[in-house]
Amino acid sequence: MNGFKMKWFERKFGWGRFAGFVLLGLLIALRIADPVFVERLRLQAFDTYQQINPRERGATPVVILDVDDRSLAEVGQWPWPRTAIADLTNKAMQAGAAAVAFDIIFSESDRLSPENFVLDNPGLSEAVKAELLKFPPNDEVLAQAFSTARIVVGQTSVRNAKLGGTTGPAPRKVPHAILGPNPDRFLLKFPQLIQNLEILENAASGHGMFTVFPDPDGIYRRLPIVMQAEGAYRLGLSIELLRVATGGDAFAIRSNEAGIDGVVVARQLIKTAPDGTAWNNFSPSDRGRYVSAVDLLNGTLPPGRLAGHLVLVGTSAIGLEDFRATPLGVSMAGVEIHAQLLENILGKSLLLRPNYAIGLELAFIASMSLMIIVLAPLLSASYLLLTTGVLIGGALGSSFYLFTDSLQLIDPTFPLIAVFLTAVLMLSINYIREEVQKRQIRGAFGQYVSPDLVAALAENPGQLQLGGERRELSILFTDVRGFTTISESFKEDPTGLTTLMNRFLTVMSDAIMIKGGTIDKFMGDAIMAFWNAPLDEKDHARLSCASALLMLRDIDSLNAQQAEETGGKAVSIDIGIGINTGDAVVGNMGSDKRFDYSALGDPVNLASRLEGQTKSYGVDIIIGATTRNLVENDYAVIELDLIQVKGKLLPEHIYALMGDEAVKNTPEFVNLVTANETMIETYRSQNWEAALKAAKGVRDAGNELLIDLEFYANLYEERIGTFQHAPPPSDWDGVFVATSK
Repeated sequence: MNGFKMKWFERKFGWGRFAGFVLLGLLIALRIADPVFVERLRLQAFDTYQQINPRERGATPVVILDVDDRSLAEVGQWPWPRTAIADLTNKAMQAGAAAVAFDIIFSESDRLSPENFVLDNPGLSEAVKAELLKFPPNDEVLAQAFSTARIVVGQTSVRNAKLGGTTGPAPRKVPHAILGPNPDRFLLKFPQLIQNLEILENAASGHGMFTVFPDPDGIYRRLPIVMQAEGAYRLGLSIELLRVATGGDAFAIRSNEAGIDGVVVARQLIKTAPDGTAWNNFSPSDRGRYVSAVDLLNGTLPPGRLAGHLVLVGTSAIGLEDFRATPLGVSMAGVEIHAQLLENILGKSLLLRPNYAIGLELAFIASMSLMIIVLAPLLSASYLLLTTGVLIGGALGSSFYLFTDSLQLIDPTFPLIAVFLTAVLMLSINYIREEVQKRQIRGAFGQYVSPDLVAALAENPGQLQLGGERRELSILFTDVRGFTTISESFKEDPTGLTTLMNRFLTVMSDAIMIKGGTIDKFMGDAIMAFWNAPLDEKDHARLSCASALLMLRDIDSLNAQQAEETGGKAVSIDIGIGINTGDAVVGNMGSDKRFDYSALGDPVNLASRLEGQTKSYGVDIIIGATTRNLVENDYAVIELDLIQVKGKLLPEHIYALMGDEAVKNTPEFVNLVTANETMIETYRSQNWEAALKAAKGVRDAGNELLIDLEFYANLYEERIGTFQHAPPPSDWDGVFVATSK
């Protein structure tokens, strides 16, 4: 019986293919284990791609203020007095720099400061000492320069607290949001942060990490975009420079179960690897990026050279040894690596090793090796070699195409090795099998062969541009009702209030970003967002309404989750939402030292007023007339009133958003629309008895729809009762004048 099974297995499956499957399994296990030699092969392939097709340096507003050898020769040896650094800072800002970041750390007091010079030279006369001590400390001079400009100070760290470093104050926290699950387990972590002098840290606008670690082969390919230092979230130096230069808003970490998906800074998403790092797309080192520090200090810098630029201060001086190996095969100053990262972010040219890369590579390995295994017994050696060559060429071409076309890094090396080894094994098995068969049938029978063939795939990305202009926007305001009461309930637990609001704001932010909105600002418990900027979105009104309905659904889920976690003791959050559509001015707005990407205009003000009226009418979402005209075919909407909101002279028709298209198409909603139209028509025509009857119909129709319209119906019944006793003037046009925002 066993012999029969063995023959059946040999006939249907083949021991040669079985050996191929075993080899494939071992190769997949090796790739998943990813030992150092496999990683190095992959990285060298990516380096080769960059050497073949390096990025061309575009016109991006990034400049390196270089403490070069010429600067050291003219100004003096490093470190320079902090007064010289202060002068450099002031002159950079006077030259129009948007912001300045230091790839340098000032962790110790200036040894050339007057008070330190006096201590180091006890033989000075008392008169000389007194004269020297009249001057302010150099560190205070530098701090003063920092405090009047947009300055990012560099920080560094050690990976292991046991390796050294001095203990300083707790890291200053940067406002942020988490869009997704907690990212902490994926981020690079540094247990000890090396900071600047506290006076300089306090004076700076931002604090960025310039710590960069090489890959196992000593080459610097990746830089951390976001990381953790002493438990605090920190942006890399270049990213922090961009954040400060664009107004210093909060950044957001977008995560999923596979890791970090990206970081939102300056209203744009910077895609990252799962650990929060980014792959630099290098261009050759270019002196055009550099400005010698001595030229700025001496006033010989061409006018306008720094105007509007993001400035990184660092060194290319040979003696200061801040050079790093790069994928291009040449060393590069560390500050230029940071500058190139910023160029890539601004130019949308970062390389991306996507979260699905390993899965795609394993699929390449499995599919191509399986094809060889399946076809090997059917093909002659020449056709099998041809098929292998086609598969290898297709895999290599696809990988290089993805690099050049969409900047994706997909490993060609291990799939090629796997296909090659599988082909060698199958060729060897074929050869052995053919030799055995020849010996068996030689002298009695002849021999035979037969051929076949196959091919591969590709992909492309999109772009975002920030801009400032007048355009039609759909603006959304939302606010927590009764936030003062909620705050009072947490007066003994302020941390609990912070946790609750962080969870709330994360839920609201997700609802906005999922529907393609732009978060303008957080205002305590309130949020302003808009659609159709910076990206064009023709369905902006519909998406804003979809976001509002998603907010209500997600807030209900949050309340339920809170109640479950606290045994029903949690405070329930209730929100009001106002949406309006109209032409507004959107762009970078503010002073020359701080600005935001924001929207201004009458439609913005009206959206805010509409949110304020939700409580007055007892509904969750109020939309303006223009929004209603754009979405009435897709959403359940009823008219609420003709109202003159506070601060406006002309009345506005306002509407309640009751639900989506599924609600709109129900017979219960049709009944509600009919009852509501009757109530408003009879109310405006001063047919009070009919209006009262219709108000009851609105209440009943709402109950049928499982929507509580008691407050809304009571509002009209109270107005009607008032008018029955004191009729409106003869020229009354049905407008209600709001007395509150």
